[in-house]
Amino acid sequence: MKPYKWDRETDVVVLGFGGAGVAAAVTAHDLGAEVLILEKAPEGHHGGNTRIAAQGYLNTSDADQAATYLEALCGPYKVPDEMIRTWAQEMCLNNDWVRELGGDPQEHQHQPEGIEYPELPGATCVHKFHDGPTYGYSFTWQRFESFVTERDIPVLYETPGRELIQDGETREILGVRAEKDGKSVLIKARRGVVLTCGGFENNQEMIRNYLPGVSHCYPSGTPYNEGDGIAMALSVGADLWHMNNFAGPSMALKVPEYPATFSIQALHFAKEYPGGMIIVGPDGRRFYDEKFKHRHGKVPINGVWSPMHVPTPMFMVFDQDMMSAAPLYNKNPNRGWTPIISQYDWSDDNSAELEKGWIKKGETIEELARIIGLDPAALAATVARWNTQVAAGEDADFGRKLMLSPLAKGPFYAMELSPSMINTQGGPRRNEEAKILRPDGRPIPRLYSAGELGSIFSYRYQGTGNIGECLAFGRIAGRNVAAETPLS
Repeated sequence: MKPYKWDRETDVVVLGFGGAGVAAAVTAHDLGAEVLILEKAPEGHHGGNTRIAAQGYLNTSDADQAATYLEALCGPYKVPDEMIRTWAQEMCLNNDWVRELGGDPQEHQHQPEGIEYPELPGATCVHKFHDGPTYGYSFTWQRFESFVTERDIPVLYETPGRELIQDGETREILGVRAEKDGKSVLIKARRGVVLTCGGFENNQEMIRNYLPGVSHCYPSGTPYNEGDGIAMALSVGADLWHMNNFAGPSMALKVPEYPATFSIQALHFAKEYPGGMIIVGPDGRRFYDEKFKHRHGKVPINGVWSPMHVPTPMFMVFDQDMMSAAPLYNKNPNRGWTPIISQYDWSDDNSAELEKGWIKKGETIEELARIIGLDPAALAATVARWNTQVAAGEDADFGRKLMLSPLAKGPFYAMELSPSMINTQGGPRRNEEAKILRPDGRPIPRLYSAGELGSIFSYRYQGTGNIGECLAFGRIAGRNVAAETPLS
């Protein structure tokens, strides 16, 4: 074994302070291991997607039904039976774990609406939970975070992992080279390393290489997920899986001043919204039912579920009635990076955003088209067709049922929309022991993972499933890494 000059030693290094990192770190700690968490984000921006999600986690009610449901979610993109069984059994224990640590699991109301695919076998096992009496931003994360702080598990913020240190002969993972204040820090992990550092939602090169149907895409969640864990795992010989699966795309506003997207109310709420609105692609034509409730970016096409088609550039075109009705952006801090962390204060009448250039204005549809770079005749024809169909009471092109209002009152406005996503599911392949695998199926010694970095979801996704998986496989990783024989 090559000697290293270590700057710090511990039993277990956990890379990432989100839901999976909490479960892995707390479990290993409670089994007697010394644990250190490395977090890329500054303090206050930590928590990963768990912190800025809608604060629900999955606890399944029956392991056999859960196995059936997960297998159906995977569809033709099968995962090993051992993984399905382990997921199903451990997911049933999430509430027990939260309760044992002092939490207060409460089931979301409005079940069974929370079942994303109720038509699939085993779907009745789905139950969404949150901590405490109130469902909403931060409460569940605050409970998870308290599990770490109550144990005085050290966290190094602004300290991303850059490289896994591997023994050249045994292929064991010896530790991590991290970076702090621009300097390398070598940390020995006597028992092992657990990667819980999220996906690649904010890595445009990986998005182009791995995700279908999008040339670019931006996160609605944490911007710190840039595929670091994938790069580190690949460098020590890991296999990858589920790299083409992601919770998206949706359509949202992305501006250079902010790292994550803005959710637009007229697109994401089922209720009626005053005024006329359509979305067009680069040819000036509509391409979709703008109010269709997709399932985490997936829509049914010819009998299969595929990512929503999002031609770019695309524009939401709307009239004065919508412009003056209410803020276009939903700034209620219940989910998403921008309302929770950035806390941008959108103007009540949308005038500040018009002045910033985020919204474009034209006195006529043709003038607006020229301003946003579309063919004036094509956009005018699309608007005329939409208005004619609205007058007839039916969207004959895409079957839209909501907000059937004409674009009638000028001036007219446009907002460029970008593909957006909650998270990616791909990453290093893991097994039922949360061990990261090589392409030949052998584990890389002393290397584990949990969470959306190499998630079990291969095709479709059940809402709250990622945080549920964070807790389940975080515990599995924590148990197994704590059981490793320490390196001398």
